[in-house]
Amino acid sequence: MALIALGVTGGIGAYKAVEVCRGLQKHGHDVVAVMTRSAARFVGPTTFEAITRRPVITSQWKPGMNADIEHIAIADQIALLLVAPCTANAIGKFAHGIADDFLSSLYLATRAPVLLAPAMNSNMLGHEAVQQNLRLLTARGVRFVEPGEGYLACGWIGKGRLAEPAEVVAGALDALAPAGSTLRGRRVLVTAGPTYEDIDPVRYVGNRSSGRMGFALAAEARRRGATVTLIAGPTTLEPPLTDEFVRVRSALEMHAAVLVAANRADVVIMAAAVADYMVADPALQKISKTDGPVTLVLQRTPDILADLARLPSRATSGSPVLVGFAAETGDALTKGRAKRTRKQIDLIVANDVSAPGAGFDVRTNEVTIIGEADEQHVPMQDKHGVAQVILDRVEALLARETRTVLPTS
Repeated sequence: MALIALGVTGGIGAYKAVEVCRGLQKHGHDVVAVMTRSAARFVGPTTFEAITRRPVITSQWKPGMNADIEHIAIADQIALLLVAPCTANAIGKFAHGIADDFLSSLYLATRAPVLLAPAMNSNMLGHEAVQQNLRLLTARGVRFVEPGEGYLACGWIGKGRLAEPAEVVAGALDALAPAGSTLRGRRVLVTAGPTYEDIDPVRYVGNRSSGRMGFALAAEARRRGATVTLIAGPTTLEPPLTDEFVRVRSALEMHAAVLVAANRADVVIMAAAVADYMVADPALQKISKTDGPVTLVLQRTPDILADLARLPSRATSGSPVLVGFAAETGDALTKGRAKRTRKQIDLIVANDVSAPGAGFDVRTNEVTIIGEADEQHVPMQDKHGVAQVILDRVEALLARETRTVLPTS
């Protein structure tokens, strides 16, 4: 994913920059923090160093720094310069080309997109000098996250407080979205995590899916400009920022939520490990322990992918694009090919979950993407990288003017 320079200037909202940093990392991005001298009066550089695991840049006069002309080196490496909070002073420097510290020098040196999240007193924000500077920067292509309204640190009530971290992160993802992405403006539905099928009020049947693969896909689709709905089963991971997030527990709940959301989706990616079987008659009270064996009667759960393939829109327009997963423990390719044909969907992502470093509850994966006419092996890598390759294939399908519409049965 991308390297983002997070500029932090001197304002009470600097504490929110810590959450902005964490939010960017949850979407798979690396962050390098650049703090002004005033910012360090509000938040200690050690905090950002611990979170980013990178040295925090606080001065362009640090011994040895000029040997590599670091603001130029970072300017070439970053995919985005984000400044949150951005004070009136910093805005003025950026607007008039003043480079008297590391952050303002970085702004002039980089050709990466720039996103500013202003934060200041209401009167300062409304002052003509500040407004003129904002107009200058806007004309140069700088983007902004609008400040919020409410109680300010000075005791006033009005517009000027730093936007909430989730809004700043969303703005950053929009700024990073590829301009030519065919996902921009599209609706993408992603499922993630396991389902739990209750045995009684205490016990359940489940699997080891963590939701990481689905979360990575949702985050990457959002980064590419899609409107993303994420439906997730029980997982301990914090979900990425999406436009809609739905929690479910069982396969039946997943089925109902997916069929509703799919009606307005252009793409559906079923990364969830949905149970194939559920307990036929869950006990209303906890089943007491006995000396003998306990027999559970299991019945098939609804086949969500098959039902999606039977949507009327699939027969008429081939929409939505359907992507399924085949998590197997042997001969994943053969089983994946058969599943794609049987389910009559566009792509199957097949992987052997018994392989070391792949499958459930790990950060990496190795898969093969099976299409109608070709197969693409994706070597072992972080799941965010795998998500990028999968969505590249999805974009290729969307970019085609006509796709072969698979017959429904």
